Amino acid sequence: MTVLPHGLRELIESGPMAHLTTINADGSPQVTVIWIGLDGENIVSGHMSHHLKLRNVARDPRVVLSFDAPGEPGTFLNPYAVLRATATIEPGEHAWELLNRLAKVYVAPGTEFPAPKASGWLLRYSVERISGVGPWAAAPRRE
Repeated sequence: MTVLPHGLRELIESGPMAHLTTINADGSPQVTVIWIGLDGENIVSGHMSHHLKLRNVARDPRVVLSFDAPGEPGTFLNPYAVLRATATIEPGEHAWELLNRLAKVYVAPGTEFPAPKASGWLLRYSVERISGVGPWAAAPRRE
């Protein structure tokens, strides 16, 4: 597992919409936009329904997360992060609790997650490689 740099942790906690890419059974990519947060050293996301992304992770846990940093006027290319990771699925009420916490970041302070409190699924991402543009990006490799 790769340790998340401070600047990347700050970006995640600011609430960027993240693209989760999983692998379909036929090998094609499947992309979903999700909310993400931190739980210790892991990135996590909550899911109240058992959609295709969860079935894909159960079959093949290799995923990619990508998200942008806020735009900066005059910048040619906004900072962004691409994280290659392995995801694990954890069923239980922690998913609703995470989504309720993230609603305060993604929607507005004081917002309660609108779905009834129930069991769901938490995806926990163990990051293996960080790339992109920004202070968190790995130095270019020379081949």
